[in-house]
Amino acid sequence: MREVLEKYEGKVRLVYRDFPLTQIHPQALPAALAAECAHEQGKFWEYHDLLFANQAQLDEASLKDYAAQAGLDTASFDECLSSQKYMQEVEKDYTDGASYGVQGTPAFFVNGVLISGAVPLDVFEQAVNQALAELEE
Repeated sequence: MREVLEKYEGKVRLVYRDFPLTQIHPQALPAALAAECAHEQGKFWEYHDLLFANQAQLDEASLKDYAAQAGLDTASFDECLSSQKYMQEVEKDYTDGASYGVQGTPAFFVNGVLISGAVPLDVFEQAVNQALAELEE
């Protein structure tokens, strides 16, 4: 995604939505909630990257440790996480994704067209180029 964002800077926008697959990854929901708490402090991407780099360690203690590593106010983060204040938002993201045909992650939409799974860069380039061409018509 970083390559796409760099190549098409000013022409594409990335909107991140939560889609925790709790059936296959029991810690996905707490991780999604934690990422929302990091977002509250303006550190979503820093925290997101820590989660993805440490996918095997997403227990509560690790989630809190990553908050400290990301430079978050840990007291505020801990309170946010324990309150589950973003549960409705995460659940809505999941429900919205399912209603648009998302069945797994990663999943992307380019101008409403679903791209599902880990796909090569050229698949994104083709989709973005097609969408940009349609806008020019």
